[in-house]
Amino acid sequence: MSVALLVFAVWAASGSAISAQNEPGVIGDYTGTFDGVHVVRLHLSLTPAGALTGTFDIPDQRESGDSLEDIHFDGQTLSFAITRHYDGEWKGTLSSDGNTLTGNFVQWVGTMPMNFVRFIPAPKPSLVDGIWLANISGSGAAQRVQLIVKSDSAGNEFCSMDLPDQHILHIDCAQPAFTGGLFSWDIPAIHGHWSGKPSADGSSLTGTWSQGPSEPLNFQRQTGLIPEKSVPPPAYDAALPPVPIDQLQSVLDRDLAEALKTGELAPSTGIGVSIGVVGHGIRRIFAYGAAKPDSIFEIGAITKTFTGLMLAQMVAQGKAKLDEPVRQLLPPGTVAKPDGPEITLLDLATRRSGLRWEASNFYSRDLKDPYADYTAAKLYAFVHWRGVQKRADVPIRNSELAFGLLGQALADRAGVSYPILLNNEVAVPLGLKDTAVKLSPEQQLRLLAGHDEDRRPAPAWNFDAMAGTGAIRSTASDMLKYLEANLHPETLKPDADSPIAATLPAALVQSHQLQADISKGTRIAFAWLYDTETGDYWQNGATGGFSAYAFFNPTGDYAAVVLLNACPGANGVFVDRLGLHIGQRLAGKPAITLAGTESSQ
Repeated sequence: MSVALLVFAVWAASGSAISAQNEPGVIGDYTGTFDGVHVVRLHLSLTPAGALTGTFDIPDQRESGDSLEDIHFDGQTLSFAITRHYDGEWKGTLSSDGNTLTGNFVQWVGTMPMNFVRFIPAPKPSLVDGIWLANISGSGAAQRVQLIVKSDSAGNEFCSMDLPDQHILHIDCAQPAFTGGLFSWDIPAIHGHWSGKPSADGSSLTGTWSQGPSEPLNFQRQTGLIPEKSVPPPAYDAALPPVPIDQLQSVLDRDLAEALKTGELAPSTGIGVSIGVVGHGIRRIFAYGAAKPDSIFEIGAITKTFTGLMLAQMVAQGKAKLDEPVRQLLPPGTVAKPDGPEITLLDLATRRSGLRWEASNFYSRDLKDPYADYTAAKLYAFVHWRGVQKRADVPIRNSELAFGLLGQALADRAGVSYPILLNNEVAVPLGLKDTAVKLSPEQQLRLLAGHDEDRRPAPAWNFDAMAGTGAIRSTASDMLKYLEANLHPETLKPDADSPIAATLPAALVQSHQLQADISKGTRIAFAWLYDTETGDYWQNGATGGFSAYAFFNPTGDYAAVVLLNACPGANGVFVDRLGLHIGQRLAGKPAITLAGTESSQ
């Protein structure tokens, strides 16, 4: 059996240093309620540098482990922001005995009381309290499940789950209960439920895991926590002289042999990869596994580079300005003009808007198709509540919301939907016949079946207002045309009868202009990330059943795209490794190995 988990990006918490005498007053685990119904967990601790940090969990919803931001504690008053899923702020006070936090949570839907009670361990542990370990088997190597159970002085049970071999830690259980000798708990994000009984001597937990079919899952008591599995350094194949494009397939045939036989692309998996490469005017397209050269894939966040190009196009056509406030493109009355700086179109395209990962009113009814029901009306409602002010100290922050808002705003300015805008501004001028948000019946037949992180069938994702962040489907051939245009904008021949096509060369050049530093060695253009060491412009993406990687290197005059009908799994991001491998082969450098199960880089 296997345990499948939805993994969401979480930013490192930032905190303010607190003095040593304050540590006993606020550090600890707390429990409260949200809306008077949902249990809320608050975890506060210190970093090695002495800064206050923490996480916020609602175990019976999918949100788990949201990092706290802007934490402040003066010995009595505590405040923190939660921006990952809620875009809200909590502020309150610590009681004199240090056992309660009393305050309010302010969010887009309003202000609500939210009080927390410190966890006080039971004087005598229950029979199920402790650290437990089970082993599961899935599509790959055996995986360990670690369960940490504790009870409080009122007799309430608490538990959390770790998957140390997958580097997934601190998943809070929902509704843990130990009554009548039966112990049970849920993991709602994956619709999982465990129930069973402890042995008479308390050395084991025997029970079943239900996530669809029920299967045995038994735990053994441990004397201590097992460490997270270390990430081995990547292995590299020996460097070859720079591989010419017309010889690359034979090199990849050898380099992918193990993956094709027993690994990611084995016949039993139903997974395939389409690859497009171009260099010095020579282009090749080939496929492995279940894919064909004309197979259609979801490209995920690579969509953002198209949205960035659409912005550059509309700027080149005089339909928008880079420094134009996004507020001015939205329907009249959507959001008021703020006092001071506000979010511009360029901010949205370059991670400088300060917007969080998702809007706080983003609650999907279907986790298998999470963006389908997030409409423009919901997006406008969130923007109206949040406002468009831009903080002076705005952090560089990756945001699905930012590109969703940018795509919707550009569509609003053009008076068409995002799919039509994509077609008009990019697909038709570049001759991309299989690049679209909505597929024709014939194209639908070529859309490969997706696979989730546990390599089970996964449905395609659909987008509404968030289309600009991940809605595009495409083929290796179309993506190669797109990359060739990025590689050599000067070679495009504008259509004299198409003002839209005529602006593409200048728009492509504009979209490559580097705007900010993301991290050491990485800068950002219009969604494209730039590696200062290799000279690659690159972007990757993933949906619930697909992953993709694309890059182009103007200095080396080569580009490639890798499309896979599986999302990142326990063995890391396979398309990233393959994309890096191809770039290293083209550059004549040691190439990250494609054999085995190295973790994501």
